[in-house]
Amino acid sequence: MAHHDESEKAPTDQYEFGDPTTRYPNIHPEVQQQPEPGLQSLMTPTPDLGETSYRGTGRLAGRKALITGADSGIGAAVAIAFAREGADVTLSYLPEEEPDARHVIEQIEAAGRRAVAVPGDLMDPEHCRSLVQQAVDGMGGLDAIVNVAGKQVWQKSILDITDEQFDQTFKTNVYAPFWIIKAALPHLKPGSTIVNTASLEAYVPAPDRLDYATTKGAINNFSKGLAQQLVSQGIRVNVVAPGPTWSVLQVTGGVDPETLPEFGSSESPMGRAGQPAEIAPAYVFLTSAESSFVAGDTLNVNGGMVTP
Repeated sequence: MAHHDESEKAPTDQYEFGDPTTRYPNIHPEVQQQPEPGLQSLMTPTPDLGETSYRGTGRLAGRKALITGADSGIGAAVAIAFAREGADVTLSYLPEEEPDARHVIEQIEAAGRRAVAVPGDLMDPEHCRSLVQQAVDGMGGLDAIVNVAGKQVWQKSILDITDEQFDQTFKTNVYAPFWIIKAALPHLKPGSTIVNTASLEAYVPAPDRLDYATTKGAINNFSKGLAQQLVSQGIRVNVVAPGPTWSVLQVTGGVDPETLPEFGSSESPMGRAGQPAEIAPAYVFLTSAESSFVAGDTLNVNGGMVTP
């Protein structure tokens, strides 16, 4: 799989000092569309998952992580980062995303870690429960859950959002984390972590992504309540809220296709969209023991867009 067209401009690793506004290229993607769920490998330019830049320092040594949406975008970047930090990874993704998932599995195994592939549909509660069991069996335990998988489809008006779309968006974005966490809880010992994925949309909802934005507000609220419930058990729950990030969501009806050439650059004070590689370290921090006193927090990684 090729990296993005201007990969030579990417940092040598995530610790390299430099101007954040030019740390990654300011992309201007051509108008392009794929049917859901899409393949990152067919995008132009290809999102940067940190394949050539993420450098691990043992921050997650011995951890056993389940990551949803791990085939592409932020979930894939998190999977690669976790493996390079010393974690085994169970990857959850749709069967149609197998080609992208294979690329990520190669990266995990190249880092010397175990990759457990569990394709399936997170809208099915039985699959979510089976996913957790396969993760426990495949890795010999489970102590980190990272829910990244999401559904996002733009519609100009509420009148254009079908009951089916609304239902599928909630099942993917809200129900699936609920089912997964509920099934995983008996396996999580003190020190375990849960990181859910909200969005800038939880605070600044885009009018043409009404159902998606609503789910992200729900995830934020759910996570903060759950954090209070589980902290006495030594289990920390936190949230990452990304801003505009170049991923396959954007080219599968996630945003108005005509706006793609200016994706991120008109919204973010940084003047560019984020790359998955620069979102992943937030998940590493919230999963590692470095964040031992952080629970019920939302870490906004959005290029400078101010949130409450």
